[in-house]
This record gives sequence, C-alpha cells and structure tokens, in this order.
Amino acid sequence: MKNIDLLITLTAHERDSNNVTIAFTVGINALEKGKDTVILLLSDAVHLGAKGYGDKINIGVPFKPVHELIDTFIAKGGRIAVCSSCMQHNGVSEESLYSEAEIVTASFITEALFVSQRQLQLN
Repeated sequence: MKNIDLLITLTAHERDSNNVTIAFTVGINALEKGKDTVILLLSDAVHLGAKGYGDKINIGVPFKPVHELIDTFIAKGGRIAVCSSCMQHNGVSEESLYSEAEIVTASFITEALFVSQRQLQLN
C-alpha cells in the first residue's frame, strides 16, 4: 500500500451532519495542499459512499452541501474507501456506490492506519 498523507475515518452519517461535513471539508483542504487523502467510511458512514445519499445533508453557511463536497473531493483526486463488512451489515450495495469508491476489508483498514502520516477520526 502506498503512503497516505491524511487518513480521515468517519463513522457518522446524517445523524451527525456536522462531522460528515467537517470530514469532507478537511479532506478537500488537504488535497488542495497536495496531500494524498483517504476518507475511510466505517459503520453508518458507509451510506455516504452511495450516490445521492449526501443530497440530504446540508448544515448551512459557511459550509457547502455534502453532495457538493463529495463531488469536489472525488474530482480533486481524493479516495473514498468503504468497509465491505459495514456495507453488508448496513444494507449498502456495491451497485449504489460512486464508481470511484474503493470497497475495502479489515486488512486494508489496518494497513492504512499504519502507513498514514496523519489521522483525523470523526465519530
């Protein structure tokens, strides 16, 4: 696995819209600084890997709506890693995911934690 400058782990979905918004906002900022950035979706957050799910999350000014943040994060080269076991547990199908999303296992998650230079955890 290549080095990861910033690994953002996220477990929340719309129940904590603030943390979802912060995760993608910080991720975009890191990408703009040239940092390889991965947002790891665990637990309930796997729903965010599904196209259209972020449409309902918008905490308001000064932040952008989550669907815009996700699109920008992907367009700037950010990586979205989605836990396969969490997907199964939460009923999220592979077909519903953004085509750029990576489905990952516990092995990837463990290794990503070890190779990442910096981590931000939002629960």
